[in-house]
Amino acid sequence: MTSDPAPRPTAELVAGGYHRILEPDSPWTIGSFALPNGGAWEYREPNAVVIVRNGWLQVAAVPFTRSNDRVQILDNAKHMYFSKQRFEVPPGGRITFEIQVSARTVATQPGNLYDGYVSWNLLDFTTGWALDFFTSGDTVGTVYGRLPFPGTAIPETGEARAFCIFREIRDLPASQGQAHAYRITYDQGADTVEFEADGRVVDRYDHVPDKIGGFTAALGLMAEIDIADGKSVSCHGQGVIGRWSPMRVVTEG
Repeated sequence: MTSDPAPRPTAELVAGGYHRILEPDSPWTIGSFALPNGGAWEYREPNAVVIVRNGWLQVAAVPFTRSNDRVQILDNAKHMYFSKQRFEVPPGGRITFEIQVSARTVATQPGNLYDGYVSWNLLDFTTGWALDFFTSGDTVGTVYGRLPFPGTAIPETGEARAFCIFREIRDLPASQGQAHAYRITYDQGADTVEFEADGRVVDRYDHVPDKIGGFTAALGLMAEIDIADGKSVSCHGQGVIGRWSPMRVVTEG
């Protein structure tokens, strides 16, 4: 007779605290990256309207105004918060993040997810990994990528060094303002990532080429439109209103 394996230690926390979003002791901070000239690029829309109600964070940026003509990653996010905490993955263990997100878009191109959307991102600035859900109200997508964030040394592992795989979930019913329940699970021991939306698995990757040690969470309003001939074309009068619930984080291992 073989004994069952011992259960892995489990820890759980809730990352919210949005009512402190404008205070120095907030668990969230405006997203930013250092620039080579010594300054910093902030993901901050100057006229964004921020509301916290019933524990949820709502941010409206209508229209988008922030752009960058040179660096695509800096051009994409218009207004974004990073968690001050880095959520560590237990060695050989598993980490699961859960959140609810809704989006309303204004003057975006119908059916074009990338013209303006709400993001929920899990980012590793050590290796460049990004595991995300995007929603534009009528369309939802997942992101699995390893990106050249400013200051990040991307490992030379796997079939490609830097990449970003977007997958639009066409069979997930979605409408403007509808809240979806999202879950992302990274298993370091099994080298897998699983994406769930509204209680079902919608995407999965089985051969993550790196052992990701932890994630910074991000909540954003974004567009994903390629810079054209040295000029940003990501702002054309459109805007987005996003809402995020507190985030639940469970670690096992």
